Amino acid sequence: QVHVVESGGGLVQAGGSLRLSCVASGSIRSNVTTDWYRLAPGKEREFVARICSGMHTGNYADSVKGRFTSSRDNTKNTVYLQMNSLKPEDTAVYSCRAEITTIMRTTSSYWGQGTQVTVSS
Repeated sequence: QVHVVESGGGLVQAGGSLRLSCVASGSIRSNVTTDWYRLAPGKEREFVARICSGMHTGNYADSVKGRFTSSRDNTKNTVYLQMNSLKPEDTAVYSCRAEITTIMRTTSSYWGQGTQVTVSS
């Protein structure tokens, strides 16, 4: 069984920074890819960033490019999303989706419960 948990959200003023964490635990063989998504009230879920195993750089939505950076620590099965220069429009629930290969050699996607990020103007 695999669990994914996000943390690090909170309330921050515009221009501030937050670092989100996405921790996977359980019967993990490898964490292949982790995507970050966000859901704001009244809007559709939006892709934010992706980082793949073995990569030191990620792919980012245009809306966050240059401000957000995703990184990973494979020894801790943790992926981070460093968010700088936050804007009120970044306010949303941020969730990670981890594509994980288990010790049974099956690969599936696992979602966390999300963490709220609120940016005040």
